Amino acid sequence: MKTIIAALGRNLWVAAVAAGLGTVALGTAETAVADDDAATYLLRYDLNEGDVLPYEVTHVAKTKTSVRGKSQTSQVHTTSRRHWKVVRRNEDGTMVFDHVIDSVSMTQQNGDAEELRWDSESGEEAPPAFQLVASRIGQTLATVTVNERGEEISRENHGGTEASLGMGSLTLTMPEQPIAVGESWSVPREFKARTKDGLVKTIKIREKYTLDKVQTGVATLKVTSQPLTPIREESVRAQVVQQLSNGSLRFDVDNGRMIQKQLDWDENVVGFQGPTSAMEYRARMTENLLDSPTHTAARP
Repeated sequence: MKTIIAALGRNLWVAAVAAGLGTVALGTAETAVADDDAATYLLRYDLNEGDVLPYEVTHVAKTKTSVRGKSQTSQVHTTSRRHWKVVRRNEDGTMVFDHVIDSVSMTQQNGDAEELRWDSESGEEAPPAFQLVASRIGQTLATVTVNERGEEISRENHGGTEASLGMGSLTLTMPEQPIAVGESWSVPREFKARTKDGLVKTIKIREKYTLDKVQTGVATLKVTSQPLTPIREESVRAQVVQQLSNGSLRFDVDNGRMIQKQLDWDENVVGFQGPTSAMEYRARMTENLLDSPTHTAARP
């Protein structure tokens, strides 16, 4: 049973701390006027060399599995502070930024095992299960180059991880054309799942974004994700549900940066390991722009 939990929830806390939990969408909107006088918004990144954007990310997840009448629950709770520092802005409009983890507080519990807790600012040595994250604090995890639409042009990993929980990339790809309230655009991505036979299966996923409203300089986007590849094995579905999210993002249109994000997961899978097995997956991830400067904790 412990193996089942580990496989389904593998590296949840690593992904929550180190990768993109997310998507960091740092967009600006230029207003144009269409023929029908409806306002449209050209969403584009607008980051300048030296910009530092500090965020606090909280990720809470609970996975409950039941196999042959035996149940086990795995829970993680991670709060991290990280920042993006713009290294330069090139003449072609592309932007290069570093992703740095400043501090992290995390808990993890699998079944009846003792709960693990660690705070990087406590000065205490991290438990073995958290050593990987501890070694990354204060380090640049990745240097990423994106164009004005947020498309990733290149990425240099510095010992970090590319793991993610929904929404795939570290940045959000903006629509090609100006967009009006109520209009949508889609961004494709892929996820690698493992079958019961040990084979790797590529699952195509589509993220659909909708411009919900723009008020007092803040734009709100709604996001839903949907698998495009037929999934016939419930064991594969159990892995994919962790990549499917629903939520909202809020942008400071005037200053060109994301100020808040919330993604939710609420999934049930029956038969992922035999006809009587079942899995429940509940999670929430929030990300908020901080007003105060970032402070990188010293690694113990």
